[in-house]
Amino acid sequence: MSVNVNRSVLDQFYRYKMPRLIAKVEGKGNGIKTVIVNMVDVAKALNRPPTYPTKFFGCELGAQTQFDTKNDRYIVNGSHEANKLQDMLDGFIRKFVLCAECDNPETDLNVNPKKQTIGTSCKACGYRGMLDTRHKLCTFILKNPPGETIRLESKEKEKKNRKKDKENGSGSGEAGNQENFDFCHNNKKAQKYLLGGFECVVKLHQVQLLQRVPIILKDLYDADLLEEDVIFAWAEKVSKKYVSKELAKEIHAKAAPFIKWLKEAEEESEGSDQDDEEDDENVEVVYSSSARELKVETVKMEKPEKEDEDIDIDAI
Repeated sequence: MSVNVNRSVLDQFYRYKMPRLIAKVEGKGNGIKTVIVNMVDVAKALNRPPTYPTKFFGCELGAQTQFDTKNDRYIVNGSHEANKLQDMLDGFIRKFVLCAECDNPETDLNVNPKKQTIGTSCKACGYRGMLDTRHKLCTFILKNPPGETIRLESKEKEKKNRKKDKENGSGSGEAGNQENFDFCHNNKKAQKYLLGGFECVVKLHQVQLLQRVPIILKDLYDADLLEEDVIFAWAEKVSKKYVSKELAKEIHAKAAPFIKWLKEAEEESEGSDQDDEEDDENVEVVYSSSARELKVETVKMEKPEKEDEDIDIDAI
């Protein structure tokens, strides 16, 4: 259930909303504590680090606070009802979130630890001002500026997600440690892994992808994710490392037209390079929209065309 960020505004169509605080009391005796279950979501709606409102509660209640950013657990020592904390959150919002000019919560905090000042700027009306730093929370904010706090929390979450991926098997192996295909450029080992992954994908969607094998390979080649020598080495040997031998043979068979086209293009390019100095007038420059550089092909106008028609890879 959501509530208005500024709860003094009763308009049901007020666009600034936040989740209602959810609190859970844990432990007994001297070890009793209140976990604010959805503090991350609440703080996100306020555009503030979750440590700020949690610390604010501690200041107002005279209680110690704990931050477990790895597990998104924000704790206030003692037993506290959710409604009481919700009312207290209104005080935090008035002091550290709402604009002093327009009352909108579209503000950013600008901390200057050297000058020991906390400025506020409103994206809604353009107002700029300074916060009263006499509240105890200001000492915490000056020591933990918003940008630094968010960066550290993001770093912790990233580590946590990587650990989960590794435990689930999705991040294992050298290829799994890469976030995108940019590790492929000029890295032949990574390109081999990419081809292996390509075979696995074809295995999962044989009906849709088997017929499109040459097209997909050409797209990867055009995007500079696969180099000619890596493709040729892959084509020469059918491996059962990633898929069954039978499926690997099928994939290679479907890829044959692309391999033939690539070899002929390479041979034609090599032949033209030898004749470049002899006849500059027969050079045709072909611009490739998908390649990073211009490709130059030499066309020998005086030679007859080959008996076999060239393969048009786009027509496969």
